[in-house]
Amino acid sequence: MQRRFLKNLVFLLVLNLLIKPFWLLGIDRTVQNTVGAGEYGFYFAVFNFSFLFNILLDLGITNFNNRNIAQNNHLLNKHLSKIIVLKLLLFLLYIIFTFGGAFIIDYSREQIMLLIFLGINQFLLSFILYFRSNFGGLHMFVTDSIMSVLDRTLMIIICAVLLWGNVVGEFKIQYFVYAQTTAYGLTALTGLSILLKKAQVRIFKINWNWPFFLMIIKKSFPFAVLVLLMTFYNRIDSVMLERLLPNGARYSGIYASAYRLLDAANMFALLFSVLLLPIFARMIKQKQPIEELAKLSYTLIITPAIIVAAGAFHYSSEIMELLYSRHVDETAVEFAFRIESSSKVFSLLMCCFVAISSTYVFGTLMTANGNLKHLNIIAFGGMILNISLNLWLIPILQAYGSAISSLLTQFLVASLQILLVKKIFNLKINYLLISKLVIFILGMIIINQLSYLLPFVWYINFLIMVATGVLLSFIIKLISVRNIIKILKYEDH
Repeated sequence: MQRRFLKNLVFLLVLNLLIKPFWLLGIDRTVQNTVGAGEYGFYFAVFNFSFLFNILLDLGITNFNNRNIAQNNHLLNKHLSKIIVLKLLLFLLYIIFTFGGAFIIDYSREQIMLLIFLGINQFLLSFILYFRSNFGGLHMFVTDSIMSVLDRTLMIIICAVLLWGNVVGEFKIQYFVYAQTTAYGLTALTGLSILLKKAQVRIFKINWNWPFFLMIIKKSFPFAVLVLLMTFYNRIDSVMLERLLPNGARYSGIYASAYRLLDAANMFALLFSVLLLPIFARMIKQKQPIEELAKLSYTLIITPAIIVAAGAFHYSSEIMELLYSRHVDETAVEFAFRIESSSKVFSLLMCCFVAISSTYVFGTLMTANGNLKHLNIIAFGGMILNISLNLWLIPILQAYGSAISSLLTQFLVASLQILLVKKIFNLKINYLLISKLVIFILGMIIINQLSYLLPFVWYINFLIMVATGVLLSFIIKLISVRNIIKILKYEDH
């Protein structure tokens, strides 16, 4: 069982490392370079707006289901058809709120047309995530990992044909959205067929069970509130940029270019959450101690997070210049302004990754323990802080102001979650670990500064910095091979 679990986790990591970086840096980046910052910023703002009411498609069912199925595997067959019907009803609610909001903020006809397909994409994605919550709850990690990259794999194929196959002429941002719709649709159908087979459902029947619907909504509602609040303080930045500034789409595009690598990094940090939630839930139900697993998982995720954040902060300009080319309609001055602005935003956003990585461990632990009230209070405070800071800083500092808002919000949320976990689980303060983290952070700052003095091209210096950072983490025993093997071999025993 231990070897099987180890193989599953390695498979999950390798598969994501092969597919998702190519999607973000190969396809998504190429799309922005092809259509330009303005048009991509137009799409990015509408895309994030479609996320704001995304929780209405789910109402916390996915997170509740992951924890519930992990503790009660036998409920899959009983709940599957009923929850699918419930999610179809929630789609109607999502449509009402999303397009009602779009009319209130006076979206144009072009924005509404784009929002229609983005709304359908959100609907399909919510089904994919629900199917994956069942796979995770059942500890079907191989199946879950395949599902986690299937949509991106299909989009890579479709977008590659559209971008480089010369089949549509000039590439438009709408084609990018249509490719997402096709990929999500095929992935959702694949997940449904696998799950029906696992649940041994021969004939799928529509099951209208209102008492069940109300029961599930009541149990999952705290999860829904949490996701809604987190969505607002994570996604509203680009929407506010587009709405508050005269040339908002341009600044939203600048923010999007900087946000892309943070999004990529989050995808890999999210893998910890996907694996830890069902494991923590089962351990808590069986009254097993969680302190050691929490410590191990935290050191394994925070170490690369600090290396990535420190490197991105020091090499922000070089990374942005490498990733983004000048659009045909841009002058050299406009391009220089975009790169300078996006690099400043990028340097701060990547520091958010340290805080976000912390929440993937401690927030997941609190979710598994059912401490949704505490998480919701923290998330509500984060949302209020983020919106308030954006209203104040965006008119003054544009996209850089949004980055400052995100940085302060993410670190506040992460700090409060860590303090609450200590209190709820009665954990002792680990002064040794804190000392090692302080030494490691200071060491990474010095290493990055020294790497600039090396007589090589910047990306060689960057790789040397990363390698030295990894070596430092082993030297001070912040992370060790033994600990890595220990957490990879963990099984519910």
